Amino acid sequence: MPDATLTETDEAYAKVYDAMHSARASSSIVRQLYAQAMGDAYPWDVDPASSADWPLLGTMVGALRMYPEQQLVDLGCGTGGVGLWLARALGVSVLGVDVSALAVKLAADRALAFQLTPERARFVVGSRTATGLPDQYAHGLVCVDALGKRVDRSAVLAEIRRILKPGGRAVLTSNRSRAAQPPSWPEGASRAGLILEAGHERPHEPQMWRRLYELWNRHEDELRKQLGDEQADSMLYEARVQAPKLENRQALVVTLRRPDNASPPAQRSAPA
Repeated sequence: MPDATLTETDEAYAKVYDAMHSARASSSIVRQLYAQAMGDAYPWDVDPASSADWPLLGTMVGALRMYPEQQLVDLGCGTGGVGLWLARALGVSVLGVDVSALAVKLAADRALAFQLTPERARFVVGSRTATGLPDQYAHGLVCVDALGKRVDRSAVLAEIRRILKPGGRAVLTSNRSRAAQPPSWPEGASRAGLILEAGHERPHEPQMWRRLYELWNRHEDELRKQLGDEQADSMLYEARVQAPKLENRQALVVTLRRPDNASPPAQRSAPA
Protein backbone atom coordinates (compact mmCIF):
# COMPACT_ATOMS: atom_id res chain seq x y z
CA MET A 1 0.00 0.00 0.00
CA PRO A 2 1.65 3.27 -1.09
CA ASP A 3 2.14 6.21 1.24
CA ALA A 4 -0.38 9.05 0.97
CA THR A 5 0.62 12.40 -0.49
CA LEU A 6 1.19 14.99 2.23
CA THR A 7 0.29 18.67 2.02
CA GLU A 8 2.92 21.35 2.61
CA THR A 9 1.57 21.79 6.13
CA ASP A 10 1.82 18.05 6.78
CA GLU A 11 5.37 18.04 5.42
CA ALA A 12 6.29 20.80 7.86
CA TYR A 13 4.84 18.83 10.77
CA ALA A 14 6.62 15.72 9.54
CA LYS A 15 9.99 17.46 9.82
CA VAL A 16 9.23 18.52 13.38
CA TYR A 17 8.20 15.01 14.40
CA ASP A 18 11.08 13.38 12.54
CA ALA A 19 13.49 15.53 14.59
CA MET A 20 11.68 14.67 17.81
CA HIS A 21 11.68 10.93 17.16
CA SER A 22 15.32 11.00 16.07
CA ALA A 23 16.37 12.65 19.33
CA ARG A 24 14.26 10.41 21.54
CA ALA A 25 15.32 7.19 19.80
CA SER A 26 18.86 7.55 21.09
CA SER A 27 17.92 8.26 24.71
CA SER A 28 15.84 6.68 27.47
CA ILE A 29 15.18 9.90 29.41
CA VAL A 30 11.71 10.58 27.95
CA ARG A 31 10.56 7.02 28.62
CA GLN A 32 11.84 7.20 32.19
CA LEU A 33 9.99 10.44 32.90
CA TYR A 34 6.70 9.20 31.43
CA ALA A 35 7.05 6.06 33.56
CA GLN A 36 7.58 8.15 36.69
CA ALA A 37 4.58 10.34 35.88
CA MET A 38 2.26 7.36 35.25
CA GLY A 39 3.55 5.12 38.02
CA ASP A 40 2.11 1.60 37.95
CA ALA A 41 -0.28 2.64 35.16
CA TYR A 42 2.66 2.83 32.72
CA PRO A 43 2.61 0.01 30.11
CA TRP A 44 6.30 -0.64 29.58
CA ASP A 45 6.16 -2.60 26.33
CA VAL A 46 3.91 0.04 24.74
CA ASP A 47 6.46 2.75 25.61
CA PRO A 48 3.90 5.55 25.20
CA ALA A 49 4.73 9.22 24.77
CA SER A 50 1.04 9.99 25.20
CA SER A 51 -1.80 9.39 27.64
CA ALA A 52 -1.93 5.67 26.71
CA ASP A 53 -1.85 4.16 30.20
CA TRP A 54 -3.22 0.79 31.31
CA PRO A 55 -6.75 2.15 31.94
CA LEU A 56 -6.92 3.59 28.41
CA LEU A 57 -5.69 0.36 26.85
CA GLY A 58 -8.36 -1.55 28.76
CA THR A 59 -11.03 0.89 27.61
CA MET A 60 -9.97 0.49 23.98
CA VAL A 61 -10.03 -3.31 24.17
CA GLY A 62 -13.59 -3.27 25.49
CA ALA A 63 -14.87 -0.53 23.22
CA LEU A 64 -13.48 -1.85 19.92
CA ARG A 65 -15.18 -5.26 20.26
CA MET A 66 -13.00 -6.74 17.52
CA TYR A 67 -12.62 -10.37 16.41
CA PRO A 68 -9.36 -12.18 15.58
CA GLU A 69 -8.05 -11.58 12.05
CA GLN A 70 -9.92 -8.30 11.65
CA GLN A 71 -8.19 -5.05 10.62
CA LEU A 72 -7.29 -2.23 13.02
CA VAL A 73 -6.01 1.23 12.05
CA ASP A 74 -3.85 3.27 14.44
CA LEU A 75 -4.29 6.87 13.26
CA GLY A 76 -1.42 9.15 14.28
CA CYS A 77 0.43 6.03 15.41
CA GLY A 78 3.78 7.57 16.32
CA THR A 79 6.23 4.75 17.02
CA GLY A 80 3.40 2.24 17.03
CA GLY A 81 3.21 0.93 20.59
CA VAL A 82 -0.54 1.28 21.06
CA GLY A 83 -1.49 -0.36 17.77
CA LEU A 84 1.05 -3.15 18.16
CA TRP A 85 -0.11 -3.92 21.69
CA LEU A 86 -3.77 -4.00 20.61
CA ALA A 87 -3.00 -6.18 17.58
CA ARG A 88 -1.26 -8.72 19.79
CA ALA A 89 -3.92 -8.59 22.52
CA LEU A 90 -6.88 -8.90 20.14
CA GLY A 91 -5.35 -11.21 17.53
CA VAL A 92 -5.96 -8.67 14.76
CA SER A 93 -3.83 -6.96 12.12
CA VAL A 94 -2.79 -3.34 12.51
CA LEU A 95 -1.97 -0.64 10.01
CA GLY A 96 -0.48 2.51 11.51
CA VAL A 97 -0.59 5.90 9.81
CA ASP A 98 1.63 8.86 10.73
CA VAL A 99 3.04 11.94 9.01
CA SER A 100 6.55 11.14 10.28
CA ALA A 101 8.43 8.73 8.03
CA LEU A 102 10.89 8.08 10.85
CA ALA A 103 8.09 7.20 13.27
CA VAL A 104 6.69 4.78 10.67
CA LYS A 105 10.08 3.09 10.33
CA LEU A 106 10.57 2.86 14.09
CA ALA A 107 7.08 1.39 14.48
CA ALA A 108 7.71 -1.26 11.82
CA ASP A 109 10.99 -2.18 13.51
CA ARG A 110 9.12 -2.87 16.77
CA ALA A 111 6.69 -5.41 15.31
CA LEU A 112 8.96 -8.39 15.94
CA ALA A 113 9.11 -7.60 19.66
CA PHE A 114 5.31 -8.04 19.72
CA GLN A 115 5.56 -11.35 17.79
CA LEU A 116 3.76 -9.82 14.83
CA THR A 117 4.65 -10.70 11.24
CA PRO A 118 4.90 -8.01 8.53
CA GLU A 119 1.54 -9.21 7.23
CA ARG A 120 -0.09 -8.36 10.58
CA ALA A 121 1.72 -5.09 11.31
CA ARG A 122 2.20 -2.46 8.61
CA PHE A 123 2.92 1.25 8.88
CA VAL A 124 2.57 3.94 6.23
CA VAL A 125 3.04 7.68 5.89
CA GLY A 126 -0.21 9.63 5.76
CA SER A 127 -2.17 12.32 7.55
CA ARG A 128 -5.19 12.22 9.82
CA THR A 129 -7.38 13.68 7.07
CA ALA A 130 -5.81 11.81 4.12
CA THR A 131 -4.68 8.34 5.10
CA GLY A 132 -4.51 6.93 1.58
CA LEU A 133 -6.43 3.85 2.76
CA PRO A 134 -9.27 2.28 0.75
CA ASP A 135 -12.92 2.92 1.56
CA GLN A 136 -14.37 0.62 4.25
CA TYR A 137 -10.92 -0.76 5.03
CA ALA A 138 -10.96 -1.23 8.81
CA HIS A 139 -13.09 -2.99 11.39
CA GLY A 140 -11.71 -0.73 14.13
CA LEU A 141 -9.62 2.40 14.61
CA VAL A 142 -7.81 4.13 17.47
CA CYS A 143 -6.47 7.67 17.63
CA VAL A 144 -4.59 8.62 20.80
CA ASP A 145 -3.79 12.28 21.51
CA ALA A 146 -3.79 13.20 17.81
CA LEU A 147 -6.81 15.52 17.69
CA GLY A 148 -5.03 18.78 18.40
CA LYS A 149 -6.34 22.29 17.84
CA ARG A 150 -4.49 22.61 14.53
CA VAL A 151 -6.37 19.82 12.81
CA ASP A 152 -9.79 20.06 11.16
CA ARG A 153 -11.74 17.68 13.40
CA SER A 154 -14.64 17.49 10.95
CA ALA A 155 -12.25 16.37 8.21
CA VAL A 156 -10.68 13.77 10.53
CA LEU A 157 -14.09 12.35 11.43
CA ALA A 158 -15.06 12.24 7.75
CA GLU A 159 -11.88 10.29 6.98
CA ILE A 160 -12.54 7.93 9.88
CA ARG A 161 -16.03 7.23 8.61
CA ARG A 162 -14.73 6.65 5.10
CA ILE A 163 -12.20 4.01 6.10
CA LEU A 164 -14.38 2.22 8.68
CA LYS A 165 -16.53 -0.67 7.59
CA PRO A 166 -20.25 -0.44 8.47
CA GLY A 167 -20.52 -1.35 12.14
CA GLY A 168 -16.83 -0.57 12.75
CA ARG A 169 -15.80 1.43 15.81
CA ALA A 170 -13.26 4.16 16.48
CA VAL A 171 -11.87 5.03 19.92
CA LEU A 172 -10.38 8.51 20.25
CA THR A 173 -8.91 10.59 23.06
CA SER A 174 -9.75 14.26 23.32
CA ASN A 175 -9.12 17.20 25.65
CA ARG A 176 -11.18 20.33 26.14
CA SER A 177 -11.46 23.22 28.55
CA ARG A 178 -14.24 23.21 31.11
CA ALA A 179 -14.27 27.02 30.98
CA ALA A 180 -15.25 27.21 27.30
CA GLN A 181 -18.28 25.94 25.46
CA PRO A 182 -16.71 23.03 23.59
CA PRO A 183 -18.02 21.48 20.38
CA SER A 184 -20.54 18.75 21.08
CA TRP A 185 -19.28 15.28 20.28
CA PRO A 186 -22.77 13.97 19.42
CA GLU A 187 -23.29 16.81 16.94
CA GLY A 188 -19.83 16.43 15.38
CA ALA A 189 -20.21 12.68 15.08
CA SER A 190 -23.68 13.03 13.57
CA ARG A 191 -22.45 15.49 10.94
CA ALA A 192 -19.79 12.97 9.94
CA GLY A 193 -22.31 10.14 9.70
CA LEU A 194 -21.11 8.44 12.89
CA ILE A 195 -22.83 7.45 16.12
CA LEU A 196 -21.38 8.40 19.50
CA GLU A 197 -21.65 5.16 21.47
CA ALA A 198 -19.85 6.30 24.62
CA GLY A 199 -17.95 9.21 26.09
CA HIS A 200 -16.11 8.96 29.39
CA GLU A 201 -14.03 11.42 31.35
CA ARG A 202 -10.54 10.40 32.52
CA PRO A 203 -10.25 12.55 35.67
CA HIS A 204 -6.78 11.28 36.57
CA GLU A 205 -5.19 12.24 33.24
CA PRO A 206 -4.62 16.00 33.78
CA GLN A 207 -2.74 15.19 36.99
CA MET A 208 -0.52 12.78 35.09
CA TRP A 209 0.40 15.59 32.69
CA ARG A 210 1.06 17.91 35.64
CA ARG A 211 3.49 15.38 37.15
CA LEU A 212 5.16 14.92 33.77
CA TYR A 213 5.63 18.64 33.17
CA GLU A 214 7.10 19.03 36.65
CA LEU A 215 9.54 16.23 35.88
CA TRP A 216 10.54 17.85 32.59
CA ASN A 217 11.34 21.08 34.41
CA ARG A 218 13.18 19.27 37.18
CA HIS A 219 15.31 17.31 34.70
CA GLU A 220 16.03 20.17 32.30
CA ASP A 221 19.80 19.62 32.39
CA GLU A 222 19.46 15.93 31.54
CA LEU A 223 17.00 16.67 28.73
CA ARG A 224 19.40 19.18 27.19
CA LYS A 225 22.32 16.78 27.50
CA GLN A 226 20.54 13.75 26.04
CA LEU A 227 18.14 15.33 23.53
CA GLY A 228 19.79 18.64 22.65
CA ASP A 229 18.66 22.19 23.24
CA GLU A 230 16.08 22.30 20.44
CA GLN A 231 14.09 19.33 21.74
CA ALA A 232 14.48 20.35 25.36
CA ASP A 233 13.26 23.87 24.57
CA SER A 234 10.21 22.44 22.79
CA MET A 235 9.31 20.23 25.76
CA LEU A 236 9.83 22.98 28.32
CA TYR A 237 7.74 25.39 26.23
CA GLU A 238 4.92 22.82 26.15
CA ALA A 239 5.15 22.44 29.91
CA ARG A 240 5.12 26.20 30.47
CA VAL A 241 2.11 26.79 28.21
CA GLN A 242 0.01 23.75 29.06
CA ALA A 243 0.54 23.35 32.80
CA PRO A 244 -1.59 26.39 33.77
CA LYS A 245 -4.47 25.01 31.68
CA LEU A 246 -4.62 21.64 33.41
CA GLU A 247 -6.87 22.78 36.24
CA ASN A 248 -9.70 23.34 33.76
CA ARG A 249 -8.84 20.51 31.35
CA GLN A 250 -11.33 17.71 30.78
CA ALA A 251 -9.80 14.56 29.32
CA LEU A 252 -12.18 12.32 27.38
CA VAL A 253 -12.18 9.02 25.58
CA VAL A 254 -14.99 8.59 23.06
CA THR A 255 -16.23 5.64 21.04
CA LEU A 256 -17.74 6.28 17.62
CA ARG A 257 -19.42 3.73 15.38
CA ARG A 258 -20.15 3.79 11.68
CA PRO A 259 -23.79 2.69 11.51
CA ASP A 260 -25.07 -0.20 9.49
CA ASN A 261 -28.62 -0.65 8.31
CA ALA A 262 -29.41 -3.29 10.91
CA SER A 263 -28.16 -1.27 13.90
CA PRO A 264 -30.59 0.64 16.16
CA PRO A 265 -29.55 4.10 17.39
CA ALA A 266 -27.04 3.93 20.24
CA GLN A 267 -27.42 5.71 23.56
CA ARG A 268 -24.47 7.90 24.41
CA SER A 269 -22.86 8.25 27.82
CA ALA A 270 -21.99 11.60 29.40
CA PRO A 271 -19.90 13.74 29.38
CA ALA A 272 -19.13 13.78 25.65
